[in-house]
Amino acid sequence: MEKTIDVVALGELLIDMTNNGVSATGNTLFEANPGGAPCNVLAMLKKFNHSVGFIGKVGDDIFGNKLKATIEEVGINTEGLVIDKDVRTTLAFVETFPDGDRDFSFYRNPGADMMLTKDEVKVDLIKQAKLFHFGTLSMTHEKVREATLFALEEAKKAGCIITFDPNLREPLWNSLDEAKEQILVGMKYCDYLKISDNEIQWLTGEEDYNAGVHKLRESYNIPLITVSMGKEGSRAFYYGADGNGDEIIVDVKPFLSDKTIETTGAGDTFCGTVIHYILETGLANFDEAKLAEMLTFANGAASLITRVKGALKVMPEISAVKKLIGK
Repeated sequence: MEKTIDVVALGELLIDMTNNGVSATGNTLFEANPGGAPCNVLAMLKKFNHSVGFIGKVGDDIFGNKLKATIEEVGINTEGLVIDKDVRTTLAFVETFPDGDRDFSFYRNPGADMMLTKDEVKVDLIKQAKLFHFGTLSMTHEKVREATLFALEEAKKAGCIITFDPNLREPLWNSLDEAKEQILVGMKYCDYLKISDNEIQWLTGEEDYNAGVHKLRESYNIPLITVSMGKEGSRAFYYGADGNGDEIIVDVKPFLSDKTIETTGAGDTFCGTVIHYILETGLANFDEAKLAEMLTFANGAASLITRVKGALKVMPEISAVKKLIGK
């Protein structure tokens, strides 16, 4: 089948309820921000003018209908979005701390995103994609896990590049052992792994990020791995298109700002930018200079998203990223 879509992502589409001050009577106010990591990634890719599609499920309720309208407005193809009359759209309440970090409470027992079935996965959409992206919120429960693995097999058969962001959310798993087991399943499929500093330390038991990546590489032949290191910036590990080349490691400092108000969506913005570079450059053609350019742009984009509330609807403009990194 002809590859007419740049990226298709599968996973959660939900409402991030982010605290937005207090009312006159002292009650916490929450703002309903459209969210969900896979669609945040797609929204960033739209800023680069890529064609993108989403596979997932929302409820036939106020929030589900709002989310469908929002991602259509952003330019994300919704052919693969299922509207379910029997379950409610998932909500994630996000508490932001003074340093910009955050904590999550999920209302998802069940939530629509975890009820996607294998039969509801729109295979034609995957076959049309150059690249398939996924995370692990669609691997926390049996039904949606089966749908995710089915989609991954279809993506592999269709010759898609496969990208993976584990995006660990501990409260959603029965146990961290189960989370680890499913994340390692995801590693078998991916050509690019986006992982954060605390995730790689937890997953490998190695404090040192390089040692952690090398430990992963003993079992999984992943061509490109990036580690997001918060206030230390980001690091890329590249091993050629087939994962068998010489190792290139590149570090790039972050764009720290006193305008940061919350970090929601920073990892997704970073991930979307890296995927753009994979599409533009091709997995076979990275070198040290290209990796440094990629991380600089991704760090810049991630810095800008931390200065606004929400993510999906407010991804940074490419011109704004260029202006920031040009400084």
